[in-house]
Amino acid sequence: MQQRILTGITTTGIPHLGNYVGAIRPAIAASSASGVESFFFLADYHGLIKCDDPVRLSRSRVEIAAAWLASGLDPERTYFYRQSDVPETLELYWLLTCVTAKGLMNRAHAYKAATDSNEAEGEDIDAGVTMGLFCYPILMAADILLFNAHKVPVGRDQLQHLEMTRDIAQRFNQLFGNGKELLTLPEAVVGEQAVLPGLDGRKMSKSYGNTIPLFAGGRDGLSAGVMKIVTDSKLPGEPKDPDANPILTLYSAFAGADESAAFRAELASGLGWGEAKSRLVQCIERELAPMRERYESLMAAPAKVEEILLAGADKARALARALLEELRDAVGLRGFSSIGAAAHPAAPKAVAAASSKPPTMRQYRESDGSFHFKLVSSGGTVLLHGGPFESGAEAGRTIRALRETHGQSDELPMHVRINAELAGDEVEAGLQAWVDSSGD
Repeated sequence: MQQRILTGITTTGIPHLGNYVGAIRPAIAASSASGVESFFFLADYHGLIKCDDPVRLSRSRVEIAAAWLASGLDPERTYFYRQSDVPETLELYWLLTCVTAKGLMNRAHAYKAATDSNEAEGEDIDAGVTMGLFCYPILMAADILLFNAHKVPVGRDQLQHLEMTRDIAQRFNQLFGNGKELLTLPEAVVGEQAVLPGLDGRKMSKSYGNTIPLFAGGRDGLSAGVMKIVTDSKLPGEPKDPDANPILTLYSAFAGADESAAFRAELASGLGWGEAKSRLVQCIERELAPMRERYESLMAAPAKVEEILLAGADKARALARALLEELRDAVGLRGFSSIGAAAHPAAPKAVAAASSKPPTMRQYRESDGSFHFKLVSSGGTVLLHGGPFESGAEAGRTIRALRETHGQSDELPMHVRINAELAGDEVEAGLQAWVDSSGD
């Protein structure tokens, strides 16, 4: 089975060299590997959380799409689409919202940062907090789970959101899966992402205002950005410390090892800063010039970019609709014709078939962080409940101990309780059927 890898691209701001080296270039290279299905989407709904300027958001979407395409993203080999062109994302978002504990969202880093800041300033803790910000992790979960992605490349600041996605998916599966994994639990991929320094030596980021544009402004824009790099006052001929400013690091991101070593030696021997910056522009331009030509062509024909994205959305929606159909059925949003005679009291064969299925064991985690499990009959009746446990491992050990008692309700492990509303023999029979089926 192919591994599905999903990458979201926030549509605020203009792509810069740091974006290219740290995210665009490696992601596109990885998408060409065999056995991989790559999903790249413009996270424009997420952009609305951070940006309330329609002109900026609209412009950013086309600039970012054109930048990825110009950098080599192949829309024929990948799924490349706008989040807003896949309405199934919002339907899944609502299904997930209905099973997500508010307490889980209370712990999200972005929300906590906002409330902590408000509290420190003596404001109401929720001042300025929108539901978009509060529910951001659920929308991110929908983006990922809609395509049952196996891996999601993220920075360390996004790890919590991936863990929340897994928690939400697991909760949904326990409630509605009936023993089946409807939603795949994704894995975070935190690689050693290349981090480019900006003009002042700090990480290149639009937050610091220290970026060098990727394509915007053409070669002149690149050259103007490079010339702003902060250096010391040493004159040509004076030895330079190659590691004391960003120039060598930026050069090495676009040059081979031997070329970088030679450039380092020249700096140490007294190469002037003006000449060094000129060499840096030439080095970067070797890689970017052909891409910039493609970028400018796409920016001059935004309808072409639109066509590519809509075609990508059509491909993505074919997968999304199939999953949503299954999920709608699982939660009970079914067409009435599908209910048929099975729900009618005069259908003993259907009822008998359902009752012949063994009970299933379902594990889940409550909003307070405690772990639980319950044994549920095929008809949906809870036969027994276990918990609370401090960890999933402890819950798993208790389930194994329960199985080892061979379903004898008088030998239940600690923290396991039978349903007091049921007759003892009914619980006993259910336990034994579960043990015999070897299911947990």
